[in-house]
Amino acid sequence: MWIGTLYALAAGLMWGLVFINPVLLAEYPPVLLSVGRYLAFGMLALGLAWFDRATLRGLARADWIEALKLTAVGNLLYYSCLAAAIQRAGAPLPTMIIGTLPVVIAIAANLRDAHRDGQLPWAQLAPSLLLLSAGIACVNRAEWEALRAAPGADLLRYASGALLALVSVACWTWYPLRNADWLRRHPDRSPRGWATAQGLATLPLALAGYALLWLAMPQLRAGFEMPLGPRPWFFVAMMVTIGLCASWLGTLCWNAASQRLPTALAGQLIVFETLAALAYAYLLRGQWPPALTLLGVALLVAGVLWATRIQPRALPAAGPVAGG
Repeated sequence: MWIGTLYALAAGLMWGLVFINPVLLAEYPPVLLSVGRYLAFGMLALGLAWFDRATLRGLARADWIEALKLTAVGNLLYYSCLAAAIQRAGAPLPTMIIGTLPVVIAIAANLRDAHRDGQLPWAQLAPSLLLLSAGIACVNRAEWEALRAAPGADLLRYASGALLALVSVACWTWYPLRNADWLRRHPDRSPRGWATAQGLATLPLALAGYALLWLAMPQLRAGFEMPLGPRPWFFVAMMVTIGLCASWLGTLCWNAASQRLPTALAGQLIVFETLAALAYAYLLRGQWPPALTLLGVALLVAGVLWATRIQPRALPAAGPVAGG
């Protein structure tokens, strides 16, 4: 369990990088950031495919279709909405909305996958969920007070960013549950190979999206220089960095964690992504987090540590249906 937790921590540190990308490239359309990121991920996966060729050869057509679904929802749609949310509402607010994922996924998985993974007892899970919720509420309160104090704040723009972040939450509640389903059905398959397969499945979608944007950009944003925008070298460097670290390496670590941990517990460990994203956001601001934010971080960490102590209990098998 602790090895799985360390893999989840590594994934969170990698995934936290994606929250600063839309801030550093604020003049770029969110959809371009998404297709650019996953185009880089897919191209990197082409090179990595050689090392995972045995796993990739063993994938059936249904496996590739599943990889395509996972990447379409959990990669492209998720990050398009998240990048738009960050550009409209700033990094901290969407980060905290995404921070509800540990609670949402833990509850969904405990209801959905208890017969497969065992059930985390609700009485033991409740303190962890309360700590996580309280931590998220503290950080949200701190950011809301900062927003109200900011001169000329566009509340409607922030509200639309919050709604887009909620769509991202829906995408990434669905993704880990479906991804864990495949990994649990194939315990003999390499998590690294499955991460590479998802990268390869992303490539044609990202290529198609990039081509459509190239054609549509003159109508969507006049004067925007395609294919690489106003800062081409920085854009390429960021796409490669995010594609390698967040998309491939982060997915690899998450797959390794998903094979070792109950889905309900793994879902809570997505809190590491929130903590990393907050740390990166405040580093970019050049500010120390306020006391309420630090209290929220402490509560989040306490909730995770509490959750790692809980052991799932096997549910009794359903008995045969009596005939009449």
